[in-house]
Amino acid sequence: MISEEAAAIAAQCRHYAMCKIDFLGTGLCPPGATNHYVSYYPQGRMDLYNALAKNLVPVTEQLVDIAETCTLCGICDKQCHFVTELRPMKVMKALKDYVDAYLDENKKTVQVEDDDILKQFKQVVGEKHATNDPAVLVTYADDPCPVTEKKMPQYVVLPETKEDVKEIVSICNRCELPFAVRGNGSSVIGIVMSEGVVMDMNRMRWLSMDKDNWRVDIGAGVSAFDLQKEVYRHGFRVNSAEPSALVCANIMCSGILSTFSNAYGTGADNYVDAEFVSHRGETFNLNDKNAPNLFGFEKQGAPSPGICTGASIKLHPFTHDEEGIGIPFFSFEEAAAFCRELGSRRIGISIALLGGEYISTFISPTAGLAEKVKTLFEETLGIRFLVLVIGDKYAVETIKKMTAVSIDDKLFRLLMLSLPQLIKGQWIEMLSELEAGGNLYEIFCKEEMYPLLETVLNPSPETIGALVPEDLKDFYTRLYAQPEMTNPAWLSTFRVLSSRMGRLKHVVAFIGYVPLDKIDVIQKMNGEFKRIGDKYNIKHDYGFLTPVDLGKRAILEYDYYIDHTDPSEIQRMRQVLVEAGAMVEELSKNTKGIQWINTILYQGFSRKENFLFR
Repeated sequence: MISEEAAAIAAQCRHYAMCKIDFLGTGLCPPGATNHYVSYYPQGRMDLYNALAKNLVPVTEQLVDIAETCTLCGICDKQCHFVTELRPMKVMKALKDYVDAYLDENKKTVQVEDDDILKQFKQVVGEKHATNDPAVLVTYADDPCPVTEKKMPQYVVLPETKEDVKEIVSICNRCELPFAVRGNGSSVIGIVMSEGVVMDMNRMRWLSMDKDNWRVDIGAGVSAFDLQKEVYRHGFRVNSAEPSALVCANIMCSGILSTFSNAYGTGADNYVDAEFVSHRGETFNLNDKNAPNLFGFEKQGAPSPGICTGASIKLHPFTHDEEGIGIPFFSFEEAAAFCRELGSRRIGISIALLGGEYISTFISPTAGLAEKVKTLFEETLGIRFLVLVIGDKYAVETIKKMTAVSIDDKLFRLLMLSLPQLIKGQWIEMLSELEAGGNLYEIFCKEEMYPLLETVLNPSPETIGALVPEDLKDFYTRLYAQPEMTNPAWLSTFRVLSSRMGRLKHVVAFIGYVPLDKIDVIQKMNGEFKRIGDKYNIKHDYGFLTPVDLGKRAILEYDYYIDHTDPSEIQRMRQVLVEAGAMVEELSKNTKGIQWINTILYQGFSRKENFLFR
């Protein structure tokens, strides 16, 4: 018997793969860490239950094993609620109940036999690490991306070494099987499916520090969070993107795009060397004389030269006096100009120009609170944009001299721990009486106001804990009692909060490079993104802007949000992709310096070409 409530939760999984990293100190899903297939992680079990609800897969022996190995430990509920407010434990229990009921009725499980090709894969990776069982295959067949379609692979294979990858590619070539390489399954664009073989790189988790050469060597299965955690322990930082993303896949797909790109760069700036297995099964390194230029720009997009099996990543030092400072703005133009000034003057390490959507979503533990916080910041305080900078004490001192108003670490923590009291607004009348024209934030952010704000707002971890369901209150209270959870420098380094950006719906991000000396062009672009989103009734908002290349240009992100289970929204989002992509293409023809990373997505879909999904 399928539970409708559990099926609805399962269908809403965003595939952000945060359940595959220990980002809250809760530990990892035990069977996931042991078995490696995504089907043994909460994300995979969500997909599996969704497939059972749609009668897409039979009950096999491995499906029974997937259900029975779940211990109902509750780790997934804590992790997933923090990111999306979903409660996957209901799905985990429903899956176990479904299998128990099936077996109680003495129904037979479907036997899945090994064929000759699968036997070859198992000879390479071992008996447990290659399968053609539908219960596993279906968890590699789908993605929330609005332009991809379900593709059931014939096999899933888990390589552990470069040699494994070589052999797998050779078998695929001999048997004329297409293949796709999958990282953590956290892609917001999709295109990680195959009707032939899916190679899941989850087992390739080796990591070796080379401090003398300022580099760390990693395998293709190392996530951004786990890499950052390890190098941070040694007194270093790497430039990394979303915490659950696998670093090698991130670099080779789009290049690392982060707020630290202000200081650390992007693309080829972030690696020393990388090893590949070509599509013919040959190995090469990017530092080889005849290696392809992976980051040589081609407007039409370029096919991957092969499968990245490992990389040497640059290590960066950091000082222990780093902190965050936020500079509020009412105007995007003034905020962008300030970012350019910081970039050109080499001030700060991480710089992000955030809008109200990101500010409120990141700091709020629930979506309902985030909506109210956004209104408060934008309409009451007048903070429509915030330039968040991470820097050492000298950078922070300099920034305070450059601006009359700022939000320091102390005020940031106060805000995060008092949000429920903040939105009640009794304090607003009191501050309004002290305001002498301008925006309310100009008095709210003054240091002499801190004692008064602390008295009125009563910030505490318990205040945050009171917002969440009863069974999670103690957990959230303990979590927010940890100083790093309200520390902008730590949060920016590990990017834990940014995983909340798709909390309400799946996010489709438009990301590209723009000239920072043409702020009017950036504003025009944002205006067009907004117009197109409004036209097709798709939720949307400005994402962020980060200066790179000493302020000469910037990384810009604009986001659309869709319910990936709603065919109507998917269709309208496809129209948005075509129209927004055409808009960017037209602007890039007339304005030098605009290069859009998602161009291939727009081009492939608008021409209905299959290369998107290979």
